Formats: sequence, structure tokens, C-alpha cells
Amino acid sequence: MRVDGRRPDELRPASITIGYQRTAEGSAMIEVGNTRVLCAATVESTVPQWMRGSGKGWVTAEYSMLPRATITRNPREVAKGRQSGRTLEIQRLIGRALRAVVDMNALGERTVILDCDVIQADGGTRCAAITGAFVAMSTALRMYQQAGEIKHWPVRDYVAAVSVGVLGGAPLLDLCYEEDSAAEVDMNVVMTGAGRFVELQATAEKSAFDDAQLSALIQLGRGGMAGLFEAQKAALGGR
Repeated sequence: MRVDGRRPDELRPASITIGYQRTAEGSAMIEVGNTRVLCAATVESTVPQWMRGSGKGWVTAEYSMLPRATITRNPREVAKGRQSGRTLEIQRLIGRALRAVVDMNALGERTVILDCDVIQADGGTRCAAITGAFVAMSTALRMYQQAGEIKHWPVRDYVAAVSVGVLGGAPLLDLCYEEDSAAEVDMNVVMTGAGRFVELQATAEKSAFDDAQLSALIQLGRGGMAGLFEAQKAALGGR
């Protein structure tokens, strides 16, 4: 039995609340178990310099964790004077995941910036950020489309992410912090609504893994996506 009583293939309860920040073009608070991430979307009528004149848009992300999102306080990175390698890795992952489902031509020369701030961390924060950021982005772009600023809907598919891992030799879906910190293998699965992979991040934290374990983890991740897509669709009104 897992620490929170779940089955090996069971997701933590997931919910997404849109419009959490009235000042953002699109926003969503995603809760996955005890992990909470606030995602806000900003749409700017500009693109990076290297894209100007291309007629294409861009999607990028920033990620941060509040000092007391964790059990012990983590100093703000701004106080350290630089972002950590972990932060840079995660925000690049979020950007790649969202760009995989956006038609940059339909977006036009606009940049969508996703700010993902972890309010409370209990494992799977980067996966929750991807899943919630998609909803925030879709909400913002829908507003632009309704205003006639965007002629063709630029979002081609849903995208979400979930963590899987091996603990005590057993493959598990959606690890909480206690499981994640002790796992022999840690993996993040990013997929589209059509069931195609965007990214797989697998690491042998304590012991190497074989083909059979990798296959089991991928299947667990695939199975867990349904619940996340349901939460996204519920937040977006089934669109």
C-alpha cells in the first residue's frame, strides 16, 4: 500500500480552477494532491528578435517556487542572484511541451508567456505546471480569438504531464514527495491528447532500469493521462 493509500496505477485527485488571477489574460490554479501551482498566461504583441518578420509566434515559460512551498524554507533565487539549473531545466521543459501543440503560424507574431509559480510542493511540480499552463494558455488565447485578434484557433491538441517511478521494485503513477525522494527510478511523461509523446525524462536515481521497467512506466503514464485531460476539459468547459 502506498503512503497515501492509492493503488500503484492511481492518480492523486486533480482539479484546475481558471480565472484565479483577474489581472492575467489567462490563469489557472492546478491542484494535484497536495501540490499546487499557479499558472498565468500573458500574451504580448511581439516575438524574440530572431523571429521578427517571420509571421510566427512563440511560447515560453518561467517557473519558480515560493520559499515555503517546501517543508524547509528555500531562499528566493533572486536573493541568490541567479536561477538554479533545475529551474532553467523545468521552464524550458514547460515551453517545449506547450509549443508542441501550438500552431505558431496561426498565433501570428505574438509571444505567450506562462508564469508557473509553485505555491505548495508535494512532488510532480513540473508536471502540474505543464498541465495547468496549458489551461491558462488556452484561456488567454480564447479571449484573443473572441476579440477577433486571432482568426484561426492555434491550439492543435491538449498536452499534459505526469510523473511515474519505481519504488521498492514496483512501478508507481504520480509520485508524491515522500515516494519521489526515495524512488529508484524517476520519470516524467509528457503527452498530447492524441496519445503522442512530447517528452520522456527518465533517470536512474538509485538503480539502473531495464526495458521491461521502462515499458511499464510508459504504460502507467499513458494510463494516467486520461484523468488529467478530463480535469483540463472540465476547467475549459469541455472545449
